[in-house]
Amino acid sequence: MDMEKVKNVLGPKVQFEQGDITCAYGALLAGCTFFGGYPITPATETAEAMSQMMPRVGGVYMQMEDEIASISAVIGASWAGVKSMTATSGPGFSLMMENIGYACMTETPCVIVNVQRSGPSTGQPTMAAQGDMLQTRWGTHGDHEIIAFSPNSVQETMDLTIHCFNMAEKYRNPVVLLMDADVGHMREKIVIPDEVETVNRVLATIEKGEYVPFRTGYTHKGSLVPEFAPFGSGYKTYVTGLTHDERGLPRTDNPEIHTRMVTRMIEKITRDREKITMYEEKYMDDADVAVVSYGITARSALTAVEMARKKGIKAGYFRMISIWPFPIKEMERIGQTVKKIYVPEMNLGQMVHPIREYSCVESVPISKIGGEVHQPREILEAMT
Repeated sequence: MDMEKVKNVLGPKVQFEQGDITCAYGALLAGCTFFGGYPITPATETAEAMSQMMPRVGGVYMQMEDEIASISAVIGASWAGVKSMTATSGPGFSLMMENIGYACMTETPCVIVNVQRSGPSTGQPTMAAQGDMLQTRWGTHGDHEIIAFSPNSVQETMDLTIHCFNMAEKYRNPVVLLMDADVGHMREKIVIPDEVETVNRVLATIEKGEYVPFRTGYTHKGSLVPEFAPFGSGYKTYVTGLTHDERGLPRTDNPEIHTRMVTRMIEKITRDREKITMYEEKYMDDADVAVVSYGITARSALTAVEMARKKGIKAGYFRMISIWPFPIKEMERIGQTVKKIYVPEMNLGQMVHPIREYSCVESVPISKIGGEVHQPREILEAMT
């Protein structure tokens, strides 16, 4: 993609813009040329922005009949060789689950943006929540790994969208950007970067001989990620959600093949857990207690920690930027230094469970639902 053309489409370097819109900016900067989606509050602005910008950069925007068709189109576009994305919210995300599993099984790089709203079901369409955190990890059936990141600002939404594409391409896996309605709809100053580092999937080459699309051993440079041959590139590629051998052919009755294939699909990500992990921390050096948060809630959490310190409470702040794969070592480290962890979430307690499991210290949920963000004083009151 012509990056100068992209920058001309995006407009001024410094803007005051909405989170959903900057998500579309990040997609274009990452090289996305296909968007398939269906309108849903509070993610529709991302689709609208893509519908306006995609044709101007030589890309394709396609509004599908529903979210099932949207994720299907995104997977198909990826196998045609382009970077592809969809954006949705909770109800649409639920509909996508079966095909997200298909994307995991077929090792299809793609990006799914979930601008979370209050649920379950139709819930509160215009109100923010963080209720899809565990669904992101376990919503599709079977053993698999997922990569997910959660921004807490408009600038970070753009930056992490770029990063999501890079991770999808590097690991040949679906990657989820877990926004929430407040980040998606707030407006803040952003700075469009002059240079953007992008990653592209490693393509198969004719010179290397027969293409093995799902090789189970190490491939290029010691990677567990197989090379990619888009449809139409001259290779015979069979892509199925069934258990398949290295050539992609169905082998549903062979436990050894299934074990070997699924194990590699998981290890290609878990082996790099520490490389994928992203976080922010403050005041942790002398902390007796920690507040672990993510997304929009982290903004209130940081203020609450600073208020606690003024009261003489040695509180620390830890924000998970990468959500999945879970930052195990970081939680183990925190658990060795603090006596208690507080976990404010816009749900009735989801990420508190893996936090408690890996920190091995008392982890107290500070839950809030109904669409309202935690006030710093509410977090402080729970700590005192």
